[in-house]
Amino acid sequence: MRVIATVFFENLKIALESIRNHMLRASLTVLIIAFGIMALVGILTAIDSIKLSITENFARLGANSFSIRARSMVVQTGGARQSRVFTRISYDEAIAFKNQFDFPAHVALTVWGTGSATARYRNNETNPNVRVIGSDDNYLVTSGMELSAGRNFSPSELQYGGRVVLIGHDVATTLFPGQADPVGAVVMLASRPYQVIGVLKQQGTAFGFSEDLNCILPYMTVRQDFSRPNMNYTINVSTYDLETLDAAIDEATGLFRVIRGVRIGDPSSFDIETSDRLAQDLIENIRFITLATTIIGLITLAGAAIGLMNIMLVSVTERTQEIGIRKALGATRAVIKQQFLSEAIVICQIGGIVGIVLGIIAGNGISVLIGNPFIVPWVWVITGVALCFGVGVIAGYYPAAKASRLDPIESLRYE
Repeated sequence: MRVIATVFFENLKIALESIRNHMLRASLTVLIIAFGIMALVGILTAIDSIKLSITENFARLGANSFSIRARSMVVQTGGARQSRVFTRISYDEAIAFKNQFDFPAHVALTVWGTGSATARYRNNETNPNVRVIGSDDNYLVTSGMELSAGRNFSPSELQYGGRVVLIGHDVATTLFPGQADPVGAVVMLASRPYQVIGVLKQQGTAFGFSEDLNCILPYMTVRQDFSRPNMNYTINVSTYDLETLDAAIDEATGLFRVIRGVRIGDPSSFDIETSDRLAQDLIENIRFITLATTIIGLITLAGAAIGLMNIMLVSVTERTQEIGIRKALGATRAVIKQQFLSEAIVICQIGGIVGIVLGIIAGNGISVLIGNPFIVPWVWVITGVALCFGVGVIAGYYPAAKASRLDPIESLRYE
């Protein structure tokens, strides 16, 4: 065992000495390998961060929540999967469901107002990218949001369409900078006055969009002030506990089929989405990007392997006399082969380490941009080290074998 360790460290020392003697050539090979590993580890680190972001953002909706929609939300990057579009969910259907659904759960109706409103208060105003949503007093529960100040909608405001609004964190900080209290103030939203009754807690950014630019109005107010033909409603349901989610979905499906007049045996004319299903759809489609990235990284490493093999063959030719001297001093074919193979592996591992470090930095740069913490993708780090070892063995074996087969007499006479 001690002899093996001595031979290993001796080969490592010779490999490092050879790299120092041919620094430019070795550096170029290291950089080729490093860029391949950096592309692989960097993009896969970013993808892991995106997956984490997807999971966290959909978790805000609650694992015990689901939505009834007129359109299925299938996220597609390839393949034959298509989203389904059904007849819109009308106000009467949504109200009928809310009144008749007697399962122990919270039910919220939501309707889209606009996505390009401008909010103003005195001399302050937002960009024209404020989203106006109509809902009821259960919106906060089913959407996973909370109030940082103020109160929720009252029954009379919901029934008669009161001109009141819950504003998002970004809207509040823009219109009321400093320590000004927004609650009670009257703001202009899409050129109409609304009294602020509550401020939503900061939600952050999800998929590049701020969740704090929302303004929530009573759905009757949106029907009046943002009226348009064929307004489509979404029904959000949040059960009291996770164990009853499947039962609630079955109950809701049966009730809404009756409300919409779907005949027995016919497919449902609406779609039910859970937050977990949406997250899984998104993550499933990211695998195409992962596959493409892996192929690109492997192609780069294949090019690096070819370059490394060429450099090792040149090294064998240049060091023919050295090989002859070593054999004359008693070095066996196995020792010579190990020496050159160790050199190829060391070059690959140096390139791999550099690439892994750069890849983690690049990947986490994207992670920081989307608001996620610094992550170390240990799976891809270990994979990168293993790939570099494999590349070193594949690229270095033939030159090492060629060096071990050289005749010592001919090698000593080589010029």
